Amino acid sequence: MQTVTRGNPTEVKAVLATVALALGAYQLALIAVGYRRLRPSFLGARPATRAHRAVGDAIAALLVLTAFMCLAVFGVDGGLHAAAGAALLAVLAVKVAVVRWIPRAGRLLPPLGLAVFTLLALTWLTSAAGVLGDG
Repeated sequence: MQTVTRGNPTEVKAVLATVALALGAYQLALIAVGYRRLRPSFLGARPATRAHRAVGDAIAALLVLTAFMCLAVFGVDGGLHAAAGAALLAVLAVKVAVVRWIPRAGRLLPPLGLAVFTLLALTWLTSAAGVLGDG
């Protein structure tokens, strides 16, 4: 991992988590358009929903990569960061399962999405915020 990150695994992990958090905020805006809570003239509900799903796939891959890096470099410390990260991946897996295999449970998507974003923010605050704030 040191070679891939050029000896900066903490900083690389912090940047990846920050990108995931920023994309997560974008996700909230996209799905607000998708559910017609926001109605910008330049974006319809259907394209916003499609973009939400595509960006969500990218975020999921980014989070798995970041979690792998975290575990490979730092292991499991058992603190709030590790608990929030594990919960984030678990809730994300449930959300993906509902979207792809249990469409009848679609009413669960808004609370699951908010839980994913909240856990992502908590995970970021307990790690990346401190790293990026030091520079």
